[in-house]
Amino acid sequence: MSRNPERNDRKSGKKGPGKPAFGARSGDASTPSKGGPDRGGWNPNPPTKGFSSAAPRAGRGKVDADGFVWGRHPVLAALANPARKGMGRLLATADRAAEIEREDAANGHQVEVIDSLALERMLPAGAVHQGLAFKVQPLEGVALEDIADPAQGIIVMLDQLTDPQNVGAIFRSALAFGARGIVVQHRHSPVLAGALAKAAAGATERLPCARVTNLSRALETLADLGWRAVGLDGSSDETLEQALDDRPTVLVMGSEGDGIRRLVAEHCDVLAKIPMPGGFESLNVSNAAAVALYEASKKQRG
Repeated sequence: MSRNPERNDRKSGKKGPGKPAFGARSGDASTPSKGGPDRGGWNPNPPTKGFSSAAPRAGRGKVDADGFVWGRHPVLAALANPARKGMGRLLATADRAAEIEREDAANGHQVEVIDSLALERMLPAGAVHQGLAFKVQPLEGVALEDIADPAQGIIVMLDQLTDPQNVGAIFRSALAFGARGIVVQHRHSPVLAGALAKAAAGATERLPCARVTNLSRALETLADLGWRAVGLDGSSDETLEQALDDRPTVLVMGSEGDGIRRLVAEHCDVLAKIPMPGGFESLNVSNAAAVALYEASKKQRG
């Protein structure tokens, strides 16, 4: 989506003497026009119209995607989140507004009924809003200790994952497999709204997220609290099954391009890979996270 306004500054040129203005009709009725005979002002074979110099139709303006949650599941989850009570602007088509009223799901918010096309214009191009949008401030997150103390279960740490679709999918998997929360670096992670919230299908409203300044120091804090860090690295000799046990576990996931950064990897207790007997090079990071969460949750139960 280009955010730069289109320019319409074509240069004008002088017309030659005796030439009619562009698009003007010839005044000599006896002279056949280029597209066919003139029959009393109506031409059954009109000449091809030239390019119009009129300004192009205005396109979609810049949209603040980070200020919206859209889609049925994400919006209903946001409405049910006590942290959202009394804040935000709830927009709904008529049928969705009736559904919210019928299910008493507004949680104190006033529903603004809006046409589907008008709602679409308020959101990023291609946003599947399903008749619902919630304009809110992104969630601030929680303190690291809120999800780490006491030490038990699984925490997911994301090292410089910036793609909202991947991060949202990881939130969804982490909630499904019972993780305690997500840890991200404050400066290198997308806000919990927009496309991320849509991909998470409501998980961002139910799973705590700690935004920290430094992941290496966060791993030191977690180690002091009794957590063991397992970093995913496709080049490791140890498999994920070998590396995991029933101790409180931090699963550290790196970006698809660069993986886990060196200093973060050095703060992990062990690096492990997902064995792939099919020979394919790698999994999408959100798929790898789902596999790792499944394996880790099995060890926690066993």
